[in-house]
Amino acid sequence: MRRTVLLALALTSVPAVLAAQIGKPHYEPWGLELKNMDRSVKPGDDFYAFAVGTWLRDHPIPADKAGAGYNYDLPDEIETQVRRIVEDAADTPTTPTAKKVGDFYAAWMDEQAIEGRGLTPLKPRLARIDAVRTRLQLIQLMMRPGYPSPVNIVISNDADDPTRYMVDAGQARLGLPTRDYYLLTGEKYDAIRRAYRTYLIKLQELAGVPDAAAKADRIIALETRLSEDQWAPEQRRDPVKTHNPMTRAELTKLAPEMEWTPTLAAMGLGAAAKINVSEPSAVTAASKRLGDVPLSTWKEWMTARFISSAAPFLPKAFDQANFDFYSKTLRGVPEQRARWKRGMALIDDALGEAVGAIYVQQYWSPATQGKADELVADMEAAYKDKIEAATWMDDATRKAALAKLATFDPRVGHPKKWLDYSTLTVGRTDPLANNLAVADFQWHLQLQRFPKSVDRGLWDMTPQTVNAYYDPTMNQITLPAAILQPPFFDASADPAVNYAETGATTIGHEMGHGFDDQGRQFDEKGRLRDWWSKETAAKYNVQADRLAGQFDRYEPIPGVKIKGRLTLGENLADLGGLETAYAAYRRYVARHGEPPVLDGMTGDQRFFLAYAQAWQGKRRDEAERQQLLSDPHSPDKYRVNGIVRNFGPWYQAFGVKPGQAMYLPPEQRVSIWQ
Repeated sequence: MRRTVLLALALTSVPAVLAAQIGKPHYEPWGLELKNMDRSVKPGDDFYAFAVGTWLRDHPIPADKAGAGYNYDLPDEIETQVRRIVEDAADTPTTPTAKKVGDFYAAWMDEQAIEGRGLTPLKPRLARIDAVRTRLQLIQLMMRPGYPSPVNIVISNDADDPTRYMVDAGQARLGLPTRDYYLLTGEKYDAIRRAYRTYLIKLQELAGVPDAAAKADRIIALETRLSEDQWAPEQRRDPVKTHNPMTRAELTKLAPEMEWTPTLAAMGLGAAAKINVSEPSAVTAASKRLGDVPLSTWKEWMTARFISSAAPFLPKAFDQANFDFYSKTLRGVPEQRARWKRGMALIDDALGEAVGAIYVQQYWSPATQGKADELVADMEAAYKDKIEAATWMDDATRKAALAKLATFDPRVGHPKKWLDYSTLTVGRTDPLANNLAVADFQWHLQLQRFPKSVDRGLWDMTPQTVNAYYDPTMNQITLPAAILQPPFFDASADPAVNYAETGATTIGHEMGHGFDDQGRQFDEKGRLRDWWSKETAAKYNVQADRLAGQFDRYEPIPGVKIKGRLTLGENLADLGGLETAYAAYRRYVARHGEPPVLDGMTGDQRFFLAYAQAWQGKRRDEAERQQLLSDPHSPDKYRVNGIVRNFGPWYQAFGVKPGQAMYLPPEQRVSIWQ
């Protein structure tokens, strides 16, 4: 991603205190890419364009991607590193698990053999659907790993007792990304639905399914009915409304057509006494459809959806049709990614920790671990200061918040114990069979854990993943090795840059989720419990509502605005992360002294520019449309401009004044921890 850095371009249209300090262009490896800045833009008019505007103008989106930027570039580097590990395993495996990695990849890459087998791998799976004669047989097949279902059943942590696992039932994804794609009106959405129909027809015809057009119409009609009763993404964010534990009798009353007792027994969950239902009305509606929609239509739906999910593992015509709809039409991507690159993503899902163990040996260092641990400690200390100083918190809530902070469990780099893949069987010839074997293996891992206490050592991401996450039921933040490297983290870089790019956007952001509108509803033990006083919660909600209102007004694509409620948790984590990372940076400065001016910029200016450049990115319009309709993350530009304009020290660093486009009067700014 970036980081052999770049330098001092003479900035114009910036505050005089900054412009007077700028010298000639030169290269310094301290952390910012000044060549990407747009010197013609005032920071107070569009800080994102000021920080990365030249890059936005000049940097094309690669033909095989939905977007470009830091969050695309670093994964490319990781992908190349992982490819060497995987190809070594395919050529000369040194362990049984390495052989599985190599065989899985070799089967995926052997396109000639895939073409030669044709429909052979698909036929027995479709025959299994065709053999269904009763509703119970249909439901039990739906619940087998790898088969589509209108209701998802998974095993997750019990929000009432996070030391135990529980069964969770909820609405499943349909063929289109969200309910909006079925229900919104206008030519854009009509065209997408027409393209979806064409896709379903083509897939069925390729598989030799007769009367494909009529079946496609019935499938879309069924999915449209299902979508009408599904919950919107912003509704599904509510941890209280989605926590509905039920007894078997209550579940049967809610959705009798699901025939829960034999269904759960067939899944290996016959002993489950309590089941959480995430979206009760949607599960009820799906159950009713299993009763009033003909069995033949459900079989048609299962057949088409199974072919669609299997398409990447079938001959090229299937794979191309799948790409043409899901990538070209829905995300605007003109060119299929190289097959080996797609193979890396599949390997990450199938045998990710097997590869991760090797990745860590080759690319993770104790020095990075130590620096990252230090930064985590500084962020924890800064959050403690912020909580103690928060005037809107009463003493009881403050005490509980500090208890939660004290039990934060940061995991850095990689798991301490790796997954055991000894029961996974994969071969070197049939990638579809391998994919289904992985789904079955992963389900049985969950079944093995279900009767036991929750294993806090498990990771939901592999070490080679460029991302991070917070789990409210575990009160854990997890920072994989891959994200703790340039451009997001560099032990030799300017502290202002590290505190902004890793402190704010990664560590502070993930810790912030512990106190966002969702995470704040879980206590220090991960229990879903209201531990806030009514007065403190009301004050917090005023700020959260104002932030949601700000983001509701942003319209990245004509006619499609950001959903302030859908993105609220991420926006709160961004704002809290920035506020706290800046405080942590100032703690660092207090220990080490005020930093020098570099390339004409003060430490505070470098901090905010680094924050902005961490979100350097652009997306194709269709990909951004999908993000706006379904993703809880705001587009990159608004994760910068929508956040810094609420933060007083940013105004001070760049001399932002009334009359500039981003200026907000102090009384209109949202503050979580200021």
